[in-house]
Amino acid sequence: MTLRVGLLGLGYFAQFHREAWGRIDGATLAATADANPETGATYASLEALLGHGIDLLDIATPPPTHAAAIRAALPHGLRAIICQKPFCTSMEEAQAVTAEAEAAAVPLIVHENFRFQPWFRSMKQALDAGQIGTPLNLTFRLRTGDGQGPEAYLARQPYFQTMPRLLIHETGVHYVDVFRYLLGRPQGVYADLRRLNPAIRGEDAGHVLFDYANGARALFDGNRLLDFDTDTPRRTFGESLLEGTEGTLSLVGTGQVTLRRKGDAGGDVILEGRDWPGFAGDCVHGFQSHVVQAVQGEVAAETSARSYLDVLSLVETVYAASAAGTRLPVLP
Repeated sequence: MTLRVGLLGLGYFAQFHREAWGRIDGATLAATADANPETGATYASLEALLGHGIDLLDIATPPPTHAAAIRAALPHGLRAIICQKPFCTSMEEAQAVTAEAEAAAVPLIVHENFRFQPWFRSMKQALDAGQIGTPLNLTFRLRTGDGQGPEAYLARQPYFQTMPRLLIHETGVHYVDVFRYLLGRPQGVYADLRRLNPAIRGEDAGHVLFDYANGARALFDGNRLLDFDTDTPRRTFGESLLEGTEGTLSLVGTGQVTLRRKGDAGGDVILEGRDWPGFAGDCVHGFQSHVVQAVQGEVAAETSARSYLDVLSLVETVYAASAAGTRLPVLP
């Protein structure tokens, strides 16, 4: 059975949702809704969209609209609801709508797509296969290069300038989830966050260190003012190393992943770099394809709202650790 998808919101990032739905077997984009008539949406309201007979609602609107949209959709017998990140406006709101969706037996899934980037899937596969032994260090260096000067972010996402929390809340949250995906849940967090561009309100640089019970460490080193060696920073957004007792996995800006075994020079390419369609390695397509499989009962949804509450909790711990200037434990 082909799932009929309704897309709420046709802003900047929704273009990637819309395009990806057109390439996914088992789903069809049946209708869209946006209050702005210039977007060419099928409908101007969520109510009209829900009345179109859709099976799956894809919410691609800003966080202040999330809770109301989810609650409005729950009585309509949908097979699933997808909600973009940042998920809702607070932990309390996210917890509430998650519980309401569970009570209504409607799967609620957060659109967290970075873990579906092909380089992280490739690294996870190699890690699970034991190709680097026991992982001890994971580093990701975020270098978007779009954060300098008074015009920073205005061309693509101008609201970035006024967000009270930027680097971690908007962007670093992806890597909090990626680190969980690769290494599991940490037991402690240290963070040093700072604002470098006076034209914006929130933080745009920082270091976040997660520690794990087996002695492993994961470092997120983010700086939106700096760039890195790539033809387009919006492919991988940075570079990564996953180092283990028996080898190292390296990600560079082309999207190439190399496995170098301990003691060797050079390494073997396990994922070729190339130009993927869509956004950042076609991860929106990867995520939405995964959701279709989950709704059809073929796999378990990796980013269910219940699971994603842990990501939100870790983000809050990052900000608290930075404010306190000390390591904080991750609470159960």
